[in-house]
Amino acid sequence: MVTGPGAGQPVVQRLGAALRREREAYDPGGDRPIGGYVAVMATYVGGISALTAVVRRSGRPLPAPGPWDVLLTAGAVHRLSRVLAKDPVTSPFRLPFTRFRGQAGPAELDEDVRGSGVRRTVGELVTCPFCVGLWVATAVTGAQVFAPRATRLACSGLTALTVADFLHFARAGLHEHVD
Repeated sequence: MVTGPGAGQPVVQRLGAALRREREAYDPGGDRPIGGYVAVMATYVGGISALTAVVRRSGRPLPAPGPWDVLLTAGAVHRLSRVLAKDPVTSPFRLPFTRFRGQAGPAELDEDVRGSGVRRTVGELVTCPFCVGLWVATAVTGAQVFAPRATRLACSGLTALTVADFLHFARAGLHEHVD
């Protein structure tokens, strides 16, 4: 027998009240878009579930990536994540969720997240290369199952761009010390 506050309420109502108390204890001001985070997590899990079902149904063998494949993929995910989250050219995709602040570095923008709820959550996601990286890595991994050669070629190009970026920074750093 349940006793105490809400003892006569249905289980769903008691559970909802308990979740609200926990949310308040976690974020007393209510500034964090917890519901938005739940929606984004559910979308990701749904996408992974759909991808898994499609892979299983296709009967395609899963690739067995070696160390070089992992490095190639890492370079590509790094570059593509930064392009999506920081590049001026991709700012129209972030525009509904952000406010332009200025330049953040070479070919990167500084943007503030705007809105609340799911809008704020998506804004946090699309402006964070670390956050976008999970989605990009998942997409690249899925592409490696369905189009391994094309994906490897694309990853090679993006990884080459990543290395070139580091060389640009190294060269700029050397010029600062020489001048």
